[in-house]
Amino acid sequence: MLEVVYVRYGTAKIKAEFVASQLGLRVGERCVISTDRGVELGVVLNNRQVENIHFADARIHKALRKATERDLLLYEKKKLREESAYRLCRARIKARKLKMKLSRVEYVFDGSRVIFYFTAHSRIDFRVLVRDLARELKTRIEMRQIGARDEAQILGGLGSCGTGENCSTAFLTELRSVPVRAVKKQSLGMNPNRLSGTCGRLKCCLNFEIERPRRDDAPGSCS
Repeated sequence: MLEVVYVRYGTAKIKAEFVASQLGLRVGERCVISTDRGVELGVVLNNRQVENIHFADARIHKALRKATERDLLLYEKKKLREESAYRLCRARIKARKLKMKLSRVEYVFDGSRVIFYFTAHSRIDFRVLVRDLARELKTRIEMRQIGARDEAQILGGLGSCGTGENCSTAFLTELRSVPVRAVKKQSLGMNPNRLSGTCGRLKCCLNFEIERPRRDDAPGSCS
């Protein structure tokens, strides 16, 4: 039997399964994993036992070890490096007069690359910016343009309903657009202040009511 763990990692809270041979990882524990973009540190969300890895799971990666005290210390230092890189990038964006908004900076745990998440209203030529950053940071630079929903997911925060962290950060793995028909079908009325999330777009939770069949005894939706 093989143990497979479901792990969340990275600034974008990526969730994926990893083979964890004889590591004895439990839910809530930190672990070091091998991913497409390098070695990362994540948290175990779930685990299960399987007899073998099917062909469809052939690309599944491995959990390397339980996180050690040194790993956790390096993770804290990584956050300090991210703050420094964020300030540097903000300064270079201003100096180059680029029409882009920096959202978050993320170092891959093994230091092999640093990812800059940003929003912009149009396509940005950031080649000069990348050269500036590579010269200062001495590592591989990746610029990733994201949308308003992705930015809200990365930054997190309290949902407008007040019940906890916004849905995109807490549990959604795919951020889909919300059609106007989701509002019309629930007869909520087109009130932007009431229906918009922290991203300024229609709330993701409006999709919940139109994606599952309603039962006669089901409670009404929140309004």
